[in-house]
Amino acid sequence: EKYIKEDYKKYNPKTTFIAYGADVRKSNLSDNDSKIVNWYKEKGVNKKEYYLVVGRFVPENNYETMISEFMKSKTDKDLVLITNVEKNKFYEELKQKTKFDKDPRIKFVGTVYDQELLNKIRENAYGYIHGHEVGGTNPSLLEALATTGLNLLLDVGFNREVAEEGALYFTKKNNNLSYLIDKLDNISEEDIKILQNRAKQRISHHYSWKIIIRKYEEL
Repeated sequence: EKYIKEDYKKYNPKTTFIAYGADVRKSNLSDNDSKIVNWYKEKGVNKKEYYLVVGRFVPENNYETMISEFMKSKTDKDLVLITNVEKNKFYEELKQKTKFDKDPRIKFVGTVYDQELLNKIRENAYGYIHGHEVGGTNPSLLEALATTGLNLLLDVGFNREVAEEGALYFTKKNNNLSYLIDKLDNISEEDIKILQNRAKQRISHHYSWKIIIRKYEEL
């Protein structure tokens, strides 16, 4: 909205800003459901022992920073990347630059289009890392705040506007994210709970579909 008002000022645009939304609810799948059990087995991943990244596989989502910083960290958790790599050019460039194929913790696991399964994977993640640098109210960020306890977001305006105090922030500075990841290996359950509650409240008070739909109806 800000962009439209500034760039199209001479047309005096009549605009209304309505954000994207998310559901705050548990996945329908239990921890013993064959869907999640088989997915973990197939990908070599365990509950609460991985950080998660979900997003389009494009440079501006800062995969290079997230991967190289994760590789510098000492954590024994995995970095699970749910994204559409399809062995494209960017994937090959990234591999050459970061040598992520030499680090068994880095796991590109393809895409997941089953919403309940994806929700369960989000719920069971130790943390979520969000490197999106351009855009606005990002759907995958809203879903992460609604489901994952620990959210690490790139420190840019719109990420802070969405999550506020419900997340931790990192910059693209050398060692910034790796330091944070190392520190979070020792964070207490209690502190994770506090962040999780703040994140969920943020969604339920400002981004729940109920609220968003009401805004459309009022408009």
